[in-house]
Amino acid sequence: MVDLDSEVPPLPPRYRFRDLLLGDQGWQSDDRVQVEFYMNENTFKERLKLFFIKNQRSSLRIRLFNFSLKLLSCFLYIVRVLLDDPTQGLGCKELNRSCSNQNYTPGTIDWSPIIWVNRSLPLWGLQVSVAVISLFETLLLSYLSYKGNIWEQILRIPFLLEIINAVPFIITIFWPVLRNLFIPVFLNCWLAKHALENMINDLHRAIQRTQSAMFNQVLILISTLLCLIFTCICGIQHLERAGNRLTLFDSLYFCIVTFSTVGFGDVTPKIWPSKLLVVIMICVALVVLPIQFEQLAYLWMERQKSGGNYSRYRAQTEKHVVLCVSSLKIDLLMDFLNEFYAHPRLQDYYVVILCPTEMDAQVRRVLQIPMWSQRVIYLQGSALKDQDLLRAKMDNAEACFILSSRCEVDRTAADHQTILRAWAVKDFAPNCPLYVQILKPENKFHIKFADHVVCEEEFKYAMLALNCICPATSTLITLLVHTSRGHTAPWEAFRQLTGTKQTLNRESQQSPEQWQKMYGRCSGNEVYHISLEESTFFAEYEGKSFTYASFHAHKKFGVCLIGVRKEDNKNILLNPGPRYIMSSTDICFYINITKEENSAFKKQEKHGKTHESKLSYHGASRLPVHSIIASMGTVAIDLQDTGCRGASGATLALPAEGGKEGRRPSIAPVLEVADSSLPTCDLLSDQSEDETTPSDDEVSAGFEYAKGYPPYSPYIGSSPTFCHLLHEKVPFCCLRLDKGCQHNYYEDAKAYGFKNKLIIVAAETAGNGLYNFIVPLRAYYRPKKELNPIVLLLDNPPDMHFLDAICWFPMVYYMVGSIDNLDDLLRCGVTFAANMVVVDKESTMSAEEDYMADAKTIVNVQTLFRLFSSLSIITELTHPANMRFMQFRAKDCYSLALSKLEKKEREKGSNLAFMFRLPFAAGRVFSISMLDTLLYQSFVKDYMISITRLLLGLDTTPGSGFLCSMKITEEDLWIRTYARLYQKLCSSTGDIPIGVYRTESQKLTTSESREMASQSQISISVEEWEDTKDTKEQFSCRGNHRNSTSSDQSDHPLLRRKSMQWARRLSRRAPRHSAKTAEKINQQRMNLYRRSERQELAELVKNRMKHLGLSPAGYDEMNDHQNTLSYILINPSPDTRLELNDIVYLIRPDPLTYVPNAGPSRKDSFCNTVGQDTREETQL
Repeated sequence: MVDLDSEVPPLPPRYRFRDLLLGDQGWQSDDRVQVEFYMNENTFKERLKLFFIKNQRSSLRIRLFNFSLKLLSCFLYIVRVLLDDPTQGLGCKELNRSCSNQNYTPGTIDWSPIIWVNRSLPLWGLQVSVAVISLFETLLLSYLSYKGNIWEQILRIPFLLEIINAVPFIITIFWPVLRNLFIPVFLNCWLAKHALENMINDLHRAIQRTQSAMFNQVLILISTLLCLIFTCICGIQHLERAGNRLTLFDSLYFCIVTFSTVGFGDVTPKIWPSKLLVVIMICVALVVLPIQFEQLAYLWMERQKSGGNYSRYRAQTEKHVVLCVSSLKIDLLMDFLNEFYAHPRLQDYYVVILCPTEMDAQVRRVLQIPMWSQRVIYLQGSALKDQDLLRAKMDNAEACFILSSRCEVDRTAADHQTILRAWAVKDFAPNCPLYVQILKPENKFHIKFADHVVCEEEFKYAMLALNCICPATSTLITLLVHTSRGHTAPWEAFRQLTGTKQTLNRESQQSPEQWQKMYGRCSGNEVYHISLEESTFFAEYEGKSFTYASFHAHKKFGVCLIGVRKEDNKNILLNPGPRYIMSSTDICFYINITKEENSAFKKQEKHGKTHESKLSYHGASRLPVHSIIASMGTVAIDLQDTGCRGASGATLALPAEGGKEGRRPSIAPVLEVADSSLPTCDLLSDQSEDETTPSDDEVSAGFEYAKGYPPYSPYIGSSPTFCHLLHEKVPFCCLRLDKGCQHNYYEDAKAYGFKNKLIIVAAETAGNGLYNFIVPLRAYYRPKKELNPIVLLLDNPPDMHFLDAICWFPMVYYMVGSIDNLDDLLRCGVTFAANMVVVDKESTMSAEEDYMADAKTIVNVQTLFRLFSSLSIITELTHPANMRFMQFRAKDCYSLALSKLEKKEREKGSNLAFMFRLPFAAGRVFSISMLDTLLYQSFVKDYMISITRLLLGLDTTPGSGFLCSMKITEEDLWIRTYARLYQKLCSSTGDIPIGVYRTESQKLTTSESREMASQSQISISVEEWEDTKDTKEQFSCRGNHRNSTSSDQSDHPLLRRKSMQWARRLSRRAPRHSAKTAEKINQQRMNLYRRSERQELAELVKNRMKHLGLSPAGYDEMNDHQNTLSYILINPSPDTRLELNDIVYLIRPDPLTYVPNAGPSRKDSFCNTVGQDTREETQL
């Protein structure tokens, strides 16, 4: 039988198959040789080199052993010094030299104590052993590192020191008489320093981690200083054996006193060798230490520039977020810090800033403030380098914010940098949540993996579009996404707000202006969320309809329920309508001054009809005390019993004239569960009528539009929106407004004969983001009778792919021109426009001085404001601080007072100090940087981006409502209060109101009224300038200097001639000696001068219109609204009185979720939909 141990194992199957094919049957007898490959030469020297030098771990052990030997030799030297006593004689008896105890005499030196020492036999044996091992190791390492030059190895300082310290001990083995010879073993401290440096280097290589250069340099400096002191101590002590016979402690004392430049003089060297040693050591210290300190200072300065590292221990024990930017400006930094730390639970977080540029001087000063220096860490580095990401401890970060530089000339290149940063962070730390800001919408699909993305141009254009049909939408969204940090407070007391809006609201309460009090109080409202089953606000409405829950929650608690999200669905539904039934697992989204968790509820006893507490908002906070009184579950029909009374009466009974008109005596209740037989909202009825029975005018005008999804999108990643579309796309030639073609011959906006007024957008280029301006204005829920024509006034011709996207939308045109040119403005129909949207130009965003980026836009808008005073202008700025220049009037008393208020708020650190500026409050100015807080706030409120996109119409979720508005007319004033309006909307159309846009006339002061009254007593018969309405405006403090100028009157001959006539007529009517009359004359002359300037502007516009062949009939040059102001009330109190021309913001249910009735719906002025002419809705 064959021995199994000697049997050769068979080859793998592939070899057996090959041999079978080749017919080789003798494969069992083949000789096979195993070959081993080595990365190094397999010689004895190479193996030693691999163990002692090349291998990191073994080399580290050798270095550590060598370092220990040097420290041991120094320790043995100290032991020998402590055991040695020079008074007991010298250990040199073999040479027959006696050591007598002689006193030291100046001028003579006894060299015997210096040359000979007393070394015991055990100590000598230990020192010899250490010396032999050290010398052997040194020779071996020199042999292994030999590269052909023997003198290079021998003349090295460590080698020479090793020879000096080790060879004499080896000699004493063979010559015992020299056993007590002094050997400077203390010099081994320098060899220990050298071994320590090599050991640190090997340690870094072994663990694959590099400590900072600062650590290495500090280690070298400390070790150098210790070696100098130790050398000086041992040298002085040994040389003074022939002098003062100092101990080690005396030598330490002397060295410290000497090196610290104190020099008491109580301990001094007596013999010249020790004095010479002190001089040498001082010289060495003066040469070596400054070099070390210079290198340390240089590394410290570089560390300050780069920011060093974020501690790994801190990263593991504390929470931090990373902010990645290409360049850090002070405004961006303060916006981020103020918004991020506005939340109480983020107070213990650290912010690590990773920026490739050096820290700016302003940023450095801010980060030195104690409030920020302990929580903000600046690191100079790139997110594309793993080493810098490791310094920032990105893998341990709670979140990473990546912001684009909007001030770059090439915004596409800025987006490309942002995309690479996002990719790098995702590759390095896959589990770190990403919050990315992108500029161009076409680049958004590259970062779909990010947790939250905000596209600047998408939000900007959608917000500007909604501003045209829902006034001040930009201000509404800006206030909602800013954090007010409401704290817990009793319901009847003022809610104390901290941070940004704390100062604003407190200032508004101290302001004498009533509108500032209301506006500042309501600005603290934010969007919060809570589970229905855990909520005190909404728990009782489980199984009830959404509108029922929203109305009763507002009636009881003053909160506005705007949306829900099901537990098994990620989509948020804004106002899903009365047919949506609330479930216990639903997440409720509501608007309130603070979140429910920070609210305190006080129950009060009910005393019938005579209870003392008023059922209204109390104090400055206007918070409802009646919220939990005893009216739990009361239906809306009992509203007159539970609160929300107006000032005029305690019931909801209609006025007497209302009964004559046949109105209903009360508002219908909001049903707990919607009845399927209820009529649908008027919006749907209007749409059904438009679709089924078009009028003859619509057919003749070609208003046959279809509803569907746009067939072409200019970029990838746009959300599909159901829109009004044309049956066939318009030829590109017909999209040009100012040039006729073979299909039509119109060359200006007047020739088209539009029924609705225009919306003009002035932009530099037709970017893909401009597509998001058109879509919200053509959404399917906008009644087609109220669609406004859109004219794009572009500096550069649009691309073909952009025209492909817009040619399917009705009444969308473009024109190549600029707002700098008056002729272009007139041809595009500025005199027939309801709104003029001026978009900030990208080419001007990167000015040398940051805040000068808006200079051209501001001046152009000011020119438009002077030429077309009745035009509603909506302007986008790069920097929010520049909005103070919008509609600038240098001597306007009211504007100056608001400027002082803004300065006070800015001194308090507010980042919303501009909120009381009239252009911002009225929604006439907007800056995209205001929405940066939306990305920051999404770290705590991850739903804010989704809700904002739904409000702006960027996303459309089936069953989710949309933002619109309605105007309060005279026929609607019988409703009286906001609470009754809430009930009327919920019970009739299912709409949810979220705020009010109010326009008021600016009240004149007492002095201004007296001035107007006195001026009106003088009759001036100059017919060209006589206008009673304008006179009232001109004598108000706000309007006196609106159109003032510094030019000389002599530049206007007509004015000079008329002024002389006016003066002669006045002189005949008034006594010359009256000083009062003379003052009035001067005032009238100034008013006459201003009137003339406005007339000249009007004549200029009319002449240009005549030159272009346009009719000047539509130009209303004197329609000025400078004595009005507008502001927003977000979620006002239920007892807020409604005023004429108030515009109410509504979240209307999705019409597609209802089934329209076959019969005609009833029309009501109250349910008029949005989309009406903005100029008719509000006069600003």
